[in-house]
Amino acid sequence: MDNVCEDAVFANIFKTNSKTVFNYIYYKFGNEEKANDAVQEAFVKLWENCAKIPPEKAKAFVYKVANNLYLNVIKAEKVRLKYADKTLKSTNESPEFILEEKEFQKKLDNALNSLPDNQRTVFLLNRIDGKKYKEIAVIEGVSVKAIEKRMHLALKSLRAKIDGIK
Repeated sequence: MDNVCEDAVFANIFKTNSKTVFNYIYYKFGNEEKANDAVQEAFVKLWENCAKIPPEKAKAFVYKVANNLYLNVIKAEKVRLKYADKTLKSTNESPEFILEEKEFQKKLDNALNSLPDNQRTVFLLNRIDGKKYKEIAVIEGVSVKAIEKRMHLALKSLRAKIDGIK
């Protein structure tokens, strides 16, 4: 039977999950450095507890530890999600198009930032990372119905703030 304390098993767990754990925490923190720290610390804790955690529970453990780190930090500060400007710098686009695109991006950022943390996280995990509701429910530690409700409320709020989001 595989053991998390084995280098190959641990490395596989890290390789398979570190990016999505990073994205999950980044969506909550809005800060790459803090997300990297949380992911690193979560995997250190997994290694420190490797004898106690079966490989099939390692993924949930890492998410839980990373989330707890997030909750500890969020008590100390209110964090807003920041996005990199993803505007295309194409010379083929008209100045009007580029301006409209920037205005839409600003509206979208403001709308996403105004969502409650749980709705924003569900929305981004689903729409950006392509996670299924069931996967998000496991990560968040709630039912699939709760995730469906959060997504419904997020979409309703986004639609009300921005025309054209489907």
